[in-house]
Amino acid sequence: MNTTASEVAASGSGVGMAVILVGGLVITAALIWAVLLGIRARRREPRRPRPDEQPRLPDSGPVHETREQRAPHGMGGGERLTPHELRPTGGAPSGDQRRPRWDEGSSGSFGGGGSGA
Repeated sequence: MNTTASEVAASGSGVGMAVILVGGLVITAALIWAVLLGIRARRREPRRPRPDEQPRLPDSGPVHETREQRAPHGMGGGERLTPHELRPTGGAPSGDQRRPRWDEGSSGSFGGGGSGA
């Protein structure tokens, strides 16, 4: 921080008042310039959509997520696969669609304070 300007401003002299006045004018001019720049940028933006242009729900109602369990792909003979031989993740839909549950008496997380059974 410039201590000379602070000392001159604090001394009560006319120069100190001039420094404060010029500093205030510079800050005011910078703020006015920033507001005008924002107004110009806002005018260049596309207009906001009207209420009739807003997205609507389909006639069939809201779309819901689908949950399914996926079976992993086979590893193909036990040999190590290289990256270009890997298939997309997820595999095929599993025949058993029941969700896996935690064991009774288990906290379900590491260090969760369960009995450790």
